Amino acid sequence: MADNYRFLHTMLRVGNLERSVKFYTEMLGMKELRRRDIPDGKYTLAFVGYDSEESGAGVIELTYNYGVEKYEIGSGFGHLAIGMPDVAGTCAKLRAAGAKITREAGPVKFGSTIIAFIEDPDGYKIELVQRV
Repeated sequence: MADNYRFLHTMLRVGNLERSVKFYTEMLGMKELRRRDIPDGKYTLAFVGYDSEESGAGVIELTYNYGVEKYEIGSGFGHLAIGMPDVAGTCAKLRAAGAKITREAGPVKFGSTIIAFIEDPDGYKIELVQRV
């Protein structure tokens, strides 16, 4: 049964769709893969990622519900994670572009993997993981 399953996306509710799409595309280098406005349901979806949805790569569904500008992030949500070759260099570029760095690049506690944490415009945590 599991052979027919695959991870499709993670959905995040956002308070300003254009601001969030800009963050994920301009600051983190993702592409907007598709967008769908549902006026009858009063929401718009934008899917962003590094590769196509068909590739099986992680995709984020940004959901904007008309008129809702802020959400409480539950205590059960942890973070998204993005692998990259140079976490410290990426943090420097993100900081210069105005991103909020919540943990500077450095080794994970009790290990050697280099990580950092940033926040998107809605306060969702994103872990940057150095992958060589």
